[in-house]
Amino acid sequence: MVLGIRFVIALGRLFRTTAFKLALVFLAIFTIFAGLILGYVSFNAMRLLDEQVSVTVSEEIDGLVTHFNSGGVLRLVRQIERRSHQPGSSLFLVTTAAGETLAGNISSIDSEGLLEAGTYELYYRVVEDGAPHPHRALVETTILPGGFRLLVGRDLAETERLQNVILRAAGWSILLVLALAVIGGVFVARRVLGRVDQMTETTRIIMAGDLSGRLTVTGTNDELDRLAQSLNAMLERIGELMAGLREVSDNIAHDLKTPLTRLRNSAEEALRIGDSPEDYREALEHTLEEADGLIKVFNALLMIARAEAGGALDGIKIEDAAEIASDVVELFEPFAEEAGILLQFEGSGPLPISASRELIGQALANLIDNAIKYSSETSLETTGGTVSVIAQLIHGRVELSIGDHGPGIPNADRDRVLERFVRLETSRTRPGSGLGLSLAAAVARLHAGTLRLEDNQPGLRAILTLPLAEA
Repeated sequence: MVLGIRFVIALGRLFRTTAFKLALVFLAIFTIFAGLILGYVSFNAMRLLDEQVSVTVSEEIDGLVTHFNSGGVLRLVRQIERRSHQPGSSLFLVTTAAGETLAGNISSIDSEGLLEAGTYELYYRVVEDGAPHPHRALVETTILPGGFRLLVGRDLAETERLQNVILRAAGWSILLVLALAVIGGVFVARRVLGRVDQMTETTRIIMAGDLSGRLTVTGTNDELDRLAQSLNAMLERIGELMAGLREVSDNIAHDLKTPLTRLRNSAEEALRIGDSPEDYREALEHTLEEADGLIKVFNALLMIARAEAGGALDGIKIEDAAEIASDVVELFEPFAEEAGILLQFEGSGPLPISASRELIGQALANLIDNAIKYSSETSLETTGGTVSVIAQLIHGRVELSIGDHGPGIPNADRDRVLERFVRLETSRTRPGSGLGLSLAAAVARLHAGTLRLEDNQPGLRAILTLPLAEA
């Protein structure tokens, strides 16, 4: 009983699948199409056989009329008697004008109207196995000189047998198609349903928290394989984002815990040993500096979030990339001079880009700030202490490159440093939050561009590539 219920449930699931419904639709279309073809073939075959019978009857009549014209009614009677006794002969009848039978193999006819000139269908009886059986025939009546009637016909049993054969073949063909279609539909539906169930089970495992689960790809490259590949790629991306989120959370906890601790210690120290307004003022100033640093971190995170969400391009317009780069370089010249760095700019406009001037300027500011900071920490006698900013058009795209002679970044870490809060210095003794390159990369992606890091031999070259604005 339980097995029967399970079978009925499984069968119901099978019949509700899209694959089975599609199989039924195709089955109906194919059956209608096959029925139309078989009907067309049957109709034309019957018409052709009727035409052949009509032609045969007409030829028989023409031959007998020729005999009548050459030898009279006696010769016609002899020809009919001879032909009537041949195997598979046609139907013959010759009567006088009064309807008296002179010769033929038809003993009687059901209607005297058949003796009028024309073509008719009639039923006659043939004794088979001791019992009379009705047969259908096509006959043609001709009136000869002297009022004689000549009736010649052909049995249509052959045509009827062929028609029955065609109808039986059509019926069995349709039944066979139905059976094969149902079997094929069940097979396809079960195969599809099996793969869908497998996908469902995998998604349940993933929803339970195991993001390592992946959908099976059979290698057939069908629509289910393509769906599985897309979902697997999505799961890979989700896994990367989750890993990044965990890393960002750890970095936020580390990077924000230190300044918050310094804030608390500064306030505690001021309360403990502060004896004068100057002590309290100094403690408040230090607190403001630490608070400004925290605000910068949160502002950078908000700007990255806005850039990645696409909401930062509300005021997009055509800007000159060379002009933006020149303005940012001019802004950083005092800072570079104070650090003992030669900041150079090379480029000429216009280099039109469709961009947010604020975001592109912020990205360049972060890249130039990093270049100056790391160049100043390297021996000037060895590196020359130069930071170069170049704006140029290469292969139809605008390139803004910032090159320094600092320690550089190993090739294996150049993709990783574009993520949030990633800092190669694990001790984190240098100031910074690890968000500068991440923000620049987010701004590049927002503007359909790229940020790549290359070796400057020595040092690092950051290249911000943006599409040229269309006229």
